[in-house]
Amino acid sequence: MESVEVMAGAIKLIGAGLVVIGVGVGIGRIGGSAMDAIARQPEATSKIQTAMLIAAALIEGIGFAALFAV
Repeated sequence: MESVEVMAGAIKLIGAGLVVIGVGVGIGRIGGSAMDAIARQPEATSKIQTAMLIAAALIEGIGFAALFAV
């Protein structure tokens, strides 16, 4: 019975790692896309940055929620 608990703990840690990796990739893609958009339309920098920060905060919040669910 103890080995089942150890296995469950290991699976939870793997899931937490995948959540962190997913959040990092998502925020990285948002940042890269924002830089591309700013390079194409420099006059829209403030709107792009605002949208990027809001999206990054939402992704990070979902990541925290997923970590606490594990």
